[in-house]
Amino acid sequence: MKPLLFSGVKPTSTPHLGNYIGALAQWTKLQHDYPCLFSIVDLHAITVPQDPVELREHTLAIAATYLAIGIDPARATLFVQSEVPEHAELSWLLGTITKLGELERMTQFKDKSQKEGAERAGLGLFAYPVLMAADILLYRSTVVPVGDDQMQHLELTRLIARRFNERFGDLFPIPQALVQKVGARVMSLQHPDRKMSKSDATDGGTIWLTDSADVIRKKIMRAVTDTEGGITYDAERKPAVANLMEMYHHMTGMHLDAIEREFSGKGYGDFKKALAEAVVAHLAPISQKLAVYQNDRGELQRILDAGRDHARALAADTISRVRSLMGIGRA
Repeated sequence: MKPLLFSGVKPTSTPHLGNYIGALAQWTKLQHDYPCLFSIVDLHAITVPQDPVELREHTLAIAATYLAIGIDPARATLFVQSEVPEHAELSWLLGTITKLGELERMTQFKDKSQKEGAERAGLGLFAYPVLMAADILLYRSTVVPVGDDQMQHLELTRLIARRFNERFGDLFPIPQALVQKVGARVMSLQHPDRKMSKSDATDGGTIWLTDSADVIRKKIMRAVTDTEGGITYDAERKPAVANLMEMYHHMTGMHLDAIEREFSGKGYGDFKKALAEAVVAHLAPISQKLAVYQNDRGELQRILDAGRDHARALAADTISRVRSLMGIGRA
């Protein structure tokens, strides 16, 4: 199979710095190395309750963000997942060969269903990994950039692909993961033991791509640090500072050992001031472009229409092959 990369983001809010470092910034580089499909995965978003009006607004906001960070629609296909109905169809077909026990072992389902109990969780949340597998396999993708918290889902995708190939015929490539070594999982500024999240109860722990320069500075200056002083990288003994150093690395390109030398003998206050200015400088052009694209709905719609049409052409070919191999429909 020819190399092909697939990834997507749920339209549940404007992306934050963790999304940008962990995924989006990587995409801007990968689009030069692979044919890419970047989706706005709204079917994944509705596995938990969403406001319909906000969901549509967030969908366009994610599309604008993709463009603002530098995704080139001449190089990559941008589209809305639900506008390609083959995603849902393949999810059902793959669900018929997925084992109940395999889904019960998914740690994200366990984590997300804890609040109300697994027995009250929706089927969509439970079957989320099968839809993710369908997203990837629908385009016979060979490469998937993922955070370490999604590795379990990708392993299930690989298992499902092998099972399909063994049972029905060799159709799907076994997709490979691309995981960043530094900053793949950006942690909260207030709770460095938790991932930076859209659902963080304390907004001060999350830097949004739409935050003003002053808000960014305040959040970083208020970020928690470790009891042991010194700007040194030790993810286990000093997780808060390690998290901030990883952010600095991604904002400036400096390696971790160079950051240690730069701030040798300096305190946390000096380092956080420098980090705040680095984040402000890095995100400023993105924020400006984001505003431009959000105000040009016509251009956004044109790009998404073209992306949908290209994605559907690829998806139709795969579904036709799957149906034939599984004996679905009339000959």
